[in-house]
Amino acid sequence: MPDYQKMYLTLFNKISDTIEELRQAQAETEELYLDSTEANLHLMQPEKESSAKK
Repeated sequence: MPDYQKMYLTLFNKISDTIEELRQAQAETEELYLDSTEANLHLMQPEKESSAKK
């Protein structure tokens, strides 16, 4: 009979490790963005609805 507890724990631990790795990668890229010297932020205005859409 398969050892379901071992299977579950193995999968749970791998998923937890992957989530943590992704969280760290996101934090690193956010830091890189914040540390960048270029400020290329563009404020975008929403398009106005035309009368053709009504």
